[in-house]
Amino acid sequence: MEPRQCYFDAPTLDFAPHESGIPQPRGTHHIAYTEWGNPDNPNVLLCVHGLSRNGRDFDFFARDLATHYRVICPDMAGRGKSDWLNNKLLYGYPLYIADCVALLASLEVDYVDWVGTSMGGVIGMAITGSHPGLIRKLVLNDIGPLVSKVGLQRIAGYVGHQTHFLTREALEKYLKKIMRPFGINHGSFWQHIIDHSAVRNANGGYDLAYDPAIAMALQDTKVAIDDVNMWPLWAGVNNPVLVIRGGESDILRRDTVEIMKTSRSGVDSVEWAGIGHAPMLMDEYQIEFVGEWLMRP
Repeated sequence: MEPRQCYFDAPTLDFAPHESGIPQPRGTHHIAYTEWGNPDNPNVLLCVHGLSRNGRDFDFFARDLATHYRVICPDMAGRGKSDWLNNKLLYGYPLYIADCVALLASLEVDYVDWVGTSMGGVIGMAITGSHPGLIRKLVLNDIGPLVSKVGLQRIAGYVGHQTHFLTREALEKYLKKIMRPFGINHGSFWQHIIDHSAVRNANGGYDLAYDPAIAMALQDTKVAIDDVNMWPLWAGVNNPVLVIRGGESDILRRDTVEIMKTSRSGVDSVEWAGIGHAPMLMDEYQIEFVGEWLMRP
């Protein structure tokens, strides 16, 4: 099964204060997404990636789930094949949430199931609370309502810093270093990641497939990185939730998962040993576990 490369135009919203209190459109930007499965299937699964990744991370997962779902894997603005924003200050959750809501509107679906890795999970939690009924089931891949500063500091140490490489070998060495916690253990997975993590530049080298400006908030030296508290966001999540935790995660703490499970019913969890932030959902056992949970009545 081969995926389809699709695009749609999302309004570029300016979230600066306005008299109306409503974000004002400032043109549009292309959002790319990879689509798997029957385009007429009413069962839709949206898979949203992490901070510096893109929708092709879900290729192995989406190929398997496409027998049951129409699977949509977007590249968020500034990543993959989607447009880089002219106004770099707009990179952030308000725009990402608006883009995902616009994407779902363009797909003309009543509801979706959602798999969100890290940043993608935060977007899913926000939309679940602000648009009740739009997301039916929610999978949070190594993310929760409390984000540890230890992991954020690690991510801030590399995202946006080195984005150009002279050779594929240098690119591979870099990716294997920064993605070591992801628990990737197959050569074919690594080759897929390398193929879709960078693009060739005019000098014959490689550029990472994201705008370095996506990391501006993390790299702002005026702001001390601390734990991020999103428990008010979690309070608005009332649908069935599966929380995935990498056993070595420095983003999602084990006690956070336990609080999520005791705070309300309908929250399941799984922890995979030997993996940090975040599981890639490429291994067969990971795909099978999440797939069975999603298709549970």
